[in-house]
Amino acid sequence: MFHRLNFVIGGFLCIVIISGAVLARWITPFDPILDANLLYAELPPDAEFWFGTDAQGRDIFTRILYGAQVSLTVGIGSQVINTTIGLILGISAGYFGGWWDDFVNGLTNLMLSIPSLIFALAIMTVLGPGLVSLLIALGLTNWSWTCRIARSSTLSLRSQGYVQAAKTLGYSDTRIMVTQILPNMIGPVLVIATLGMGDAILAEAALSYLGLGIRPPQPSWGNMLTDARELIVIAPWAAIFPGVAIFLTVLGLNLFGDGLRDWLDPHMRTRRS
Repeated sequence: MFHRLNFVIGGFLCIVIISGAVLARWITPFDPILDANLLYAELPPDAEFWFGTDAQGRDIFTRILYGAQVSLTVGIGSQVINTTIGLILGISAGYFGGWWDDFVNGLTNLMLSIPSLIFALAIMTVLGPGLVSLLIALGLTNWSWTCRIARSSTLSLRSQGYVQAAKTLGYSDTRIMVTQILPNMIGPVLVIATLGMGDAILAEAALSYLGLGIRPPQPSWGNMLTDARELIVIAPWAAIFPGVAIFLTVLGLNLFGDGLRDWLDPHMRTRRS
């Protein structure tokens, strides 16, 4: 019951955040960049500006909605890259074995020994700030766990009867890996990707806070926190609401991923039944 509650609460939070990002144009009448007016700077939350305004007089609620688009793009895009790299390396290493397996294992251990945020920071320093740079940096740093799961799953699946039957029928190695092995590990890989989205959103906020993420004036929760540093005393809402948005998004993704893991786990399904 507790795990089902995690799934429901996490799913609800994810739906709310995704809906806000997709429908931002219709939810708020303000533009997140152009509607800046110093006459309305640092106003507290009221009926017109639900979350108050920042130092440039821009509506914080609007910028949070449009910032959600950036965060979700980074979270989803980076996980697509991570998952693709992890699956290719992990499945091929487990299937072929030999020197290729040793090489992939060594590379995976190396990546796990380097803090992912430090590695992403180094890449961003070279590539410079921007959305594409963020996707590349975060997409190249967190594939290790997917690779390990894919490799271990492949090692147990490659001896199964249906895989041997596919070999007997003359299927190519690529076809066997894609059609026979990959579908049987989608569950745990999907869970890792869901949980990794939260990590990617936190990393984006941290890099943007350091000035290496999304370039202002494009709204990002990280650079909104950067802009709010000097307003923390006189206009604390400028920092509170972006921080709450990050917290709820990561919480929702983690709860949803945790509930999804338990739902896909056959042992948990047996226990619930």
